[in-house]
Amino acid sequence: MLTRALAIAAVLGLAVAPPAGAADPLKPLRTPTPPVIDGDLGDAVWQSAPTVTGFKTWMPDYGKDMPDQTVVYYAYDAEHLYFAFRAFDSEPGRIKASIAARDGITADDWICINLDSFGDRQSLYGLYVNPLGIQGDSRFAAGREDFGFDAVWYSAGRIDEKGYTVEVRIPFKSLRYGDANPVRMALIFERRITRRSEQGTYPPLDPKVGPNFLTQNIPIEFADIRHYKLVEILPDAIYDYQMQRVNESLERVSSGPEFGLTAKYGVTAQLVFDGAVNPDFSQVEADAGQVDVNRRYALFYPEKRPFFLEGRDSFNFAGADYSPMQSVVHTRTIVNPIAGAKLTGKLGASGTLASIYAVDEQPDSAVAAGSPDYAQVAVVRYKHALKGDSYFGGFYTGREEGDAFNRVFGGDGSLRVTQAGALGFYAFGSSTRPHGEGTTDGHSVLANYTHDNRKMSLYLQALDVSQGFDTWTGYLTRAGVFQASAALTPRFYPTSAVVRRVEPSVIADYVRDAPSGLWEQWYEGGLSLVLPRSARITAKYHWSNEVFEKESFATSGVQAQASGQLTKEFRLQGSFSHQEAIYYSADPFPGTLTSASLVLLYQPSEQWLFDLRGTYSGFSQASDGRRLYDYGIYRAKTTYQWNRYLFFRGIGEYNTYRRQLLTDFLASFTYIPGTVFHVGYGSFYEKLEWQTDRYVPGRDLLETRRGFFLKLSYLWRL
Repeated sequence: MLTRALAIAAVLGLAVAPPAGAADPLKPLRTPTPPVIDGDLGDAVWQSAPTVTGFKTWMPDYGKDMPDQTVVYYAYDAEHLYFAFRAFDSEPGRIKASIAARDGITADDWICINLDSFGDRQSLYGLYVNPLGIQGDSRFAAGREDFGFDAVWYSAGRIDEKGYTVEVRIPFKSLRYGDANPVRMALIFERRITRRSEQGTYPPLDPKVGPNFLTQNIPIEFADIRHYKLVEILPDAIYDYQMQRVNESLERVSSGPEFGLTAKYGVTAQLVFDGAVNPDFSQVEADAGQVDVNRRYALFYPEKRPFFLEGRDSFNFAGADYSPMQSVVHTRTIVNPIAGAKLTGKLGASGTLASIYAVDEQPDSAVAAGSPDYAQVAVVRYKHALKGDSYFGGFYTGREEGDAFNRVFGGDGSLRVTQAGALGFYAFGSSTRPHGEGTTDGHSVLANYTHDNRKMSLYLQALDVSQGFDTWTGYLTRAGVFQASAALTPRFYPTSAVVRRVEPSVIADYVRDAPSGLWEQWYEGGLSLVLPRSARITAKYHWSNEVFEKESFATSGVQAQASGQLTKEFRLQGSFSHQEAIYYSADPFPGTLTSASLVLLYQPSEQWLFDLRGTYSGFSQASDGRRLYDYGIYRAKTTYQWNRYLFFRGIGEYNTYRRQLLTDFLASFTYIPGTVFHVGYGSFYEKLEWQTDRYVPGRDLLETRRGFFLKLSYLWRL
């Protein structure tokens, strides 16, 4: 298959990057004595280990020497990878660092190991560490980075008069890699300095290629390391106590313990099976509120449940960012699973497999309407790697609810045609039968071209989604459209110390609405400035219209966004838009929509973080100026991070439109991913009052729901 695919690429004249093994690989020191991971680089291994330095910037501009040097040391033994960083800083008092929860360090200074463990240029582990040793980790594939991924690895950091130091230990057991000897991986080292809006890498990124990490990494080689067939057992226990207001008092509606078991088994060193019986599919923090009125399509809520987070990057696909079909697999559609199984990993040198099977308990309302008690959900994803970061792939998703079903099938791919340019495509078909109705078939097809380097970003796309296309396992915002669009963003780099980069942008977008045959247009011009302190200011104007219920409405307007690290303690970001708009209903009408948001992050010390944010949306009818709604959501979150393992968090959120208040308190201890203990308490208040035999809107907040939970799990690695 690979030989044939490469022959096709050659016939098409595709430009392909050399494989990760084409350059001379880094040769880490094999050490008999591992370093102590404490942030102190005095260990004997670091006195003998090879080093690399010479980081060059890629943000805000390419190819500049970073003002302060970074030195990376690298070593290994049969079971672990070891890295150490000496990050010099001429102003150590201005280093941005926090004792934060895992993945909460994106606003800090940090170093990152971008590791392609198979050396196939299809995906990366992103292993981030801030100057105090706090971790963040991610998976990158098909143009998207997913911070829902958590791996078991170890780090420590120290700030001193020279800057800061970091040590990292990565168990090979936490990675997936080839079974050859020696094993070749590939990597890029990266560093961020927040106050200067700078990010740099080793090896340096080529300005002509742009920010494509997959094709510009450098190989690293390890001989005689252990190859594992992973075995993990993760039992969990949850105690849940829920109360709800019935008549005039709060009464218990559910309580008691729940026990579950999740296990991992390495079918091969590269292919892992996950099985779960009565698993922990819960999430420990409530979803942040979103404006939920006057919506054309359903709100999108991100996945937070651990079972579904791992391996989610395998379901990324070409063209998702600018398509009505934003996700083929959106696991939040699996609402209440009672059992689940996954099979993920590599098949041979070039194949990647990801699959999910889940039994989803149906809500009472669906069962009352004739649905069975349980739905069966199946997902299969296969990718075949070509040279460079090119690939072909395929999907199947299905949800079966008795005689009703939805099935989606098709393929996608990305082909690198120049150093900075790639063609992406997908073609999916669907077959859908709602309860008591006939079967409807449909399609969704897309082709795009992206070009991104130092000089400019260019995006061209055409897509068609038929009226009959649907997905019950993904996230689709609109069917029955044909779209052609183009976006161009040239980049300029002034010599000014204040304005680091200038990005004017133009967009032209044409959409044909299939039900009406009418056309929509969107013409946009914008300007974005990159400033010091990780600041960015953007302003846009768009002239546009939108078709709804076979009518065309003007939707032109202005937008503005700004964000920046004002001081070491304060970060501010905000947005504002004002535009003509539609009131979405069976009898739609025009109006004006004003939206605004503001976020203030205040970090008075390494351990405290105050997160204050507000969102507002207001709509006025065009005919008479009458205000239809003012919708505000105001959220305050306070976190105290006792140490890297334990934090306490309180959340209060008030919805002015619904007149509802949510409070949420959490104490969380995470030793490693999987070994956790959570205690949570929450209440929900509404402005109601009791009148005779029912509740009616009132003036005062009344507690209508209350909940408490304990959650414990422990990861055994065998």
